[in-house]
Amino acid sequence: MERKKRAVALFSGGLDSILAAKLIMNQGIEVVGLHIKTGFHSEDVKERLGLIEDKENLPIYRAAKEINLPLVEIDISSDYCEVIANPKYGYGKNANPCIDCKIKFLQTAKQFMEKEGFDFVITGDVVGQRPMSQNLPTLRLIEKEAGLEGLVVRPLSAKLLPPTIPEIKGWIDREKLLDIKGRGRERQLQLAKEFGLTYIPQPAGGCLLTMEEIGKKIFDQLNRRQWDCDIATLIPIGRHFRLPSGVKVIVARNKDEVFYLRKFQNRWYLFKPTTKGTVALLLKETPPTEEEKKLVAGLVARYSKNQPKEVEIFHKNRKLETVEGIPLKQEEIEKLRI
Repeated sequence: MERKKRAVALFSGGLDSILAAKLIMNQGIEVVGLHIKTGFHSEDVKERLGLIEDKENLPIYRAAKEINLPLVEIDISSDYCEVIANPKYGYGKNANPCIDCKIKFLQTAKQFMEKEGFDFVITGDVVGQRPMSQNLPTLRLIEKEAGLEGLVVRPLSAKLLPPTIPEIKGWIDREKLLDIKGRGRERQLQLAKEFGLTYIPQPAGGCLLTMEEIGKKIFDQLNRRQWDCDIATLIPIGRHFRLPSGVKVIVARNKDEVFYLRKFQNRWYLFKPTTKGTVALLLKETPPTEEEKKLVAGLVARYSKNQPKEVEIFHKNRKLETVEGIPLKQEEIEKLRI
């Protein structure tokens, strides 16, 4: 007797991914959701800062629970920083390597599929929903690059696409799949109602790479050929400045970022006031110059209630010296801000 077919669904927790998984589950296929973490989703940053106390209440888990979908998380952030730096198919409007991102996700799903004995992959793609990565030629390109030609089922738009291997071999019924296209959500909302879903996530841009502010910080680093995974994790953290010497400074915006920046003093230089206030991280691996000390201490003072501060400099968990921080003026700050 042939074993029951199994599918792995790329699962973002959005309505499209919920419906795509549900449509295949309703055909008697065993489905497991695969949630891939890049380090550049808003929830990834919250987790990095220790702001998530109960993961079960996160939208991704609520979405999976809504359809009784087992969920597996895979963190690819250590590889993804290279995808950001060198996207084969370029960027979207900002620093979002959308096509390369989709390829990486499918490659990750393929590895999981083969290791765990699954038969095909499901995605919530809708033809024409995103002009860069969800048109027919690009969808074909993405699965070819990922080594998954014919094994990616897109249930919401399947009837607009060539039949896949699971359809041709009769693992799933193509007639029970859909022909949704474009950016509207009317059919998805109607389908959610038919399925009796009580949790319907609202469209939200969780990927930070689509934000202009994040893009500026990333391209600033890449243009200077200064990029690695440590730097990548710091891009969404704090206020970013570039000193006249070319060195970057990150100033924490809140206590959670203060604690996070402290973790990097083994590699770089941490500036911390002797009394209550924020901290700054100087991304330099050689001792700071007197001018750099003055400017960084001035940034610390400016963002510590705009008051003069005695600022201690730490490196490798050792205090090196104390310098005087005089708050920089606003026009000085704007010249340094990235």
